[in-house]
Amino acid sequence: MSLMAGDPNSEAAKTKALALTSGEPAGIGPDIALAAWLRRSELDLPPFYVLGDRASFAARAKILGLSVELADATPEEASAIFGAALPVVATGEPATAPPGQPDDTSANAVLASIRHAVDHVRSGRAGAVVTNPIAKSVLYRAGFRHPGHTEYLAELAADGGSAPQPVMMLWSPALAVVPVTIHLSLREAVARLTSELIVTTARIAVADMKAHFGLARPRLAISGLNPHAGEDGSLGSEDIDIVAPAVEALRKDGIDARGPLPADTMFHAAARKTYDCAICMYHDQALIPIKTIAFEDAVNVTLGLPFIRTSPDHGTAFDIAGTGKANPSSLAAALRLAARMAATRPK
Repeated sequence: MSLMAGDPNSEAAKTKALALTSGEPAGIGPDIALAAWLRRSELDLPPFYVLGDRASFAARAKILGLSVELADATPEEASAIFGAALPVVATGEPATAPPGQPDDTSANAVLASIRHAVDHVRSGRAGAVVTNPIAKSVLYRAGFRHPGHTEYLAELAADGGSAPQPVMMLWSPALAVVPVTIHLSLREAVARLTSELIVTTARIAVADMKAHFGLARPRLAISGLNPHAGEDGSLGSEDIDIVAPAVEALRKDGIDARGPLPADTMFHAAARKTYDCAICMYHDQALIPIKTIAFEDAVNVTLGLPFIRTSPDHGTAFDIAGTGKANPSSLAAALRLAARMAATRPK
């Protein structure tokens, strides 16, 4: 498996800084943003700025004992400032939550950060959106009505029109996976699975892999839904009735797709060499293997949007927020991948 993207050192990648959201202010988002900036040269990071409350970042740096120069900035100023200070673009929403303890300011701070990041990229002021982890339970208590980040970004992308279908890809150098159904219970995921949804998801994945990952003809491995891909119908008919017709439709489109394949034999090293992306039927079928293989450097990429969005492949980790134990590796991978993908966009 080899998914390559554009050159992160190209002029297109350098032109605009990346917009990094604050994430849940009581989580590790501030920790890894600060740590990533301090290790910017070591981690070979492109310029980025954080969207949020400068006072909250300063407070977290003090708790962590980090000497980080913070500078108020606009998105346009961020690249020039980045070498000497971490640029902070204000959202107008304070964030007062201490590590591990979300408070009433958390939801507004999180959502404002995301909205501003999308606005900056869509208006050409930033190169891509990189999102720090959010705590959905905190947002739900404040009236948030989306299953997660992905669906909220699709609504923002709609801009008053019809929302695009967002597709979640988890990417790493060793494996890339796309779940067809995402934030649903297993019972609901099975109920909603259709041939049309599989085909649409795979087409979006192929289009973005061609556009941003340097693959002229991406190879897809399509998992079955049931154990052993249904064992010729003896373990369920869904693979015959739903998955196989989708694979046939993709092949008729000229897409290199194989399946339905038994999911339990798709992810060992030899199997991974035979495809560029695994299309899986439900959330955990896709995320368990990649988080096992590449927990520290996997990146969440949202495909099908009119802008580039990546994210670390982990949660808020309230238990280690403010302790200095948070690892910025996945955020660094998300920033590097966002810059590479941005380098492929037309100027």
